[in-house]
Parts: sequence; structure tokens; C-alpha cells
Amino acid sequence: MGGSEVERELAENERVSTTVEEAIEIIRRGGMVIVVDDESRENEGDLVMAAGSADAESINFMVSRGRGLVCVPMDEKVAKRLNLEPMVRENTDLHSTAFTVSVDARDGVTTGISAAERALTARLLASPEATPEMFRRPGHMFPLIARCGGVLKRAGHTEAAVDLARLAGSTA
Repeated sequence: MGGSEVERELAENERVSTTVEEAIEIIRRGGMVIVVDDESRENEGDLVMAAGSADAESINFMVSRGRGLVCVPMDEKVAKRLNLEPMVRENTDLHSTAFTVSVDARDGVTTGISAAERALTARLLASPEATPEMFRRPGHMFPLIARCGGVLKRAGHTEAAVDLARLAGSTA
């Protein structure tokens, strides 16, 4: 489900909440969901999809409608395999969001900022065949490292995204 399909469904469908099982199925089909947190935390929602399903339309939707950073949550093993080091030595973020250095795909990318090029980078980050040499640093995509144990250890969007992707059969 691309960005325009999400927009159309939200406009036509009064029921915007969904079950975890429905969210997993939407992500499995390549769609996008909104993951919200508690009012006492950030009180916001993040657009979430499997990075391997990212395309120019979905990235454009995230950028134009979500109006925030486009991040690629992943587990620590993937980040280590790709040599994605923490963005900062001492993380003083209020919620300890584990940003790594930003990246762009090395091949098939010019500036890295277009929706198509960001989608290419997202798909590459999700690929089990990706190697550290396939990325330039810094870039326009922001990998995030989920805590081991997922939402049971940290009730964050990063962990929720990785848990949902894993349950949907994806790596990121």
C-alpha cells in the first residue's frame, strides 16, 4: 500500500485503529501503518513499513505527510554487520533513540535526497546481502538500532517497528 493508498483509506475509512495482527498483515503486504505511543511518552505517531518494501511513492508520502526524518530501524546484529556506528558517543536524547551515522547507497544514487534514492537506500539497508562498502557516510537515511528484546525492553517506535517487521517476515 503506497502513500496515496494510505491517504485514500484514511479518508474513506472512519476506523483508523487496527489490531497488531492487522498491522502485521499490512506490513507483510508492503503497506504502511502508523505506530503511536503513549501520551506520557512522545505522544506522536510514526509511519512504519518494511524497509524492503520502500519505494519512491511511500518515501514521498513519509516526507510530505509525516514531515520528519525518514529512519530505518534495525536490530543490533544488522547494524554491526553494516558497521553502522552510533551517531554520537554519548546519547543524551530524552528517549535514548539510538541513531547511527546516516547513510546513502553508494551505487545508483546521485545526491541521495530524492524519494527514489532514499527508497533504494532503505531497501539496501534491509537486504541480508548488504555490506558496509555498499554505503556512503554521511547520507540522507537515518538507521536506528532497536534494543534487544523489542518493546518488552523499550516502549519506543524503533522497537515497535522492528518487532512488527520481524513478525511480518522482514528483517527491517
